[in-house]
Amino acid sequence: MSEKAKLIFDGKEHLFDVVKGSESEKALDVSSLRSDLDLITIDPGFKNTGSCKSAITFLDGEKGILRYRGYSIEDLAKNADFLQVAFLLIYGELPTNEEYVKFLNDINENAIVDEDLRKILENFPKSAHPMGILSSLTSALIAFNPEKKMSLKNIEDDREYMYNSIVKLLAKIPILVAWVHRRRKGLPLNYGDYTAGYVENITKMMFQVPNQDYIENKTVINAMNKLLILHADHEQNCSTSTVRIVGSSEASLFASVSAGISALWGRLHGGANQAVLEMLEAIKNDGGDTKKYMSKAKDKSDPFRLMGFGHRVYKNFDPRAKIIKVAAHEVLKDLGIDDPILDIAKSLEQEALNDPYFTQRKLYPNVDFYSGIIYKALKIPKEMFTVMFALGRVPGWIAHWREMRMNNDPIGRPRQVYVGSTHRTFKT
Repeated sequence: MSEKAKLIFDGKEHLFDVVKGSESEKALDVSSLRSDLDLITIDPGFKNTGSCKSAITFLDGEKGILRYRGYSIEDLAKNADFLQVAFLLIYGELPTNEEYVKFLNDINENAIVDEDLRKILENFPKSAHPMGILSSLTSALIAFNPEKKMSLKNIEDDREYMYNSIVKLLAKIPILVAWVHRRRKGLPLNYGDYTAGYVENITKMMFQVPNQDYIENKTVINAMNKLLILHADHEQNCSTSTVRIVGSSEASLFASVSAGISALWGRLHGGANQAVLEMLEAIKNDGGDTKKYMSKAKDKSDPFRLMGFGHRVYKNFDPRAKIIKVAAHEVLKDLGIDDPILDIAKSLEQEALNDPYFTQRKLYPNVDFYSGIIYKALKIPKEMFTVMFALGRVPGWIAHWREMRMNNDPIGRPRQVYVGSTHRTFKT
């Protein structure tokens, strides 16, 4: 017999089912609250509201645990490549060798973007933010890849069509990301070749320079692979919830992911790694005194905030930060970079890890802090940082869109508590 919770209101009582997850989390099913007691719940920001049941990602912020489909993020970052993780997130299991080869080949067969899309890119003003461009180009993919009407009633018959949409998106998003990056640098727009490897092709498309032999850097590829894996999914965050709620209207995969990209753009979400570099630049421009800024961060009356430290979900060390910290130091060592901004970052890191004020409050450097350092070392412009985040998050968005459609989830339609004017008469 399932657990129940009893609510008494206005002399009426009702029993609600307690839903238990596979990791023993408990939730109160209040879906019948309005019909039974004429009540709704109010939870600004949905901080304590479960919008769905999902089998994709488990996150325990108190214990610093992150797992994709049951696999720890530590195991995946150490042993898997990004395309394996993408398949795992979307389909629930790691691919067999045959499935992996087919997946990569199918992606490679779709690694062409219509030339008219290139013209759209070239007509964006130079001042346009890369995230706005990427969101627009992703949405524009719909015009060049017409979506057939899908119904939740015949979704079982549309598995092949869904698969084709998924491989098309995984094939084209890295090209669009590389194009946005290369256009900002005045480099020719290329397509690349995924047969050498998914992440290998991404790095080549990003960093290949005309009239120079491209030399593959294993350290850079390893760091990029880890970054993409660590960003691949993070449960029901702002952008993922956006993808699910847009997709719940039966919007296409491309349209839903385009909305997710826009949601990720915000400074409080994917834009955090860009904010880290902007903070480091501000410290450098003010003389580079890190101790001064650590003191400012501890002063509650000072408006300065130390970006890239702590996390709203993790109440302990961000498990992703532990992994990418090693990769960041490997990249800096391999490339032998002498950059005062990166020196400031390393100084802040060391001071925070040894300062009781930060350690007692568990304000450790998070994944945004270290990802910003890597992107800076690779000479990726700070405006592109969130675009790189989006590139990694695409498999998670796809997985949630697919899960939502396969589960026949209803259209998202939150309620509200109206606090405006009561009825008024229009006076002539």
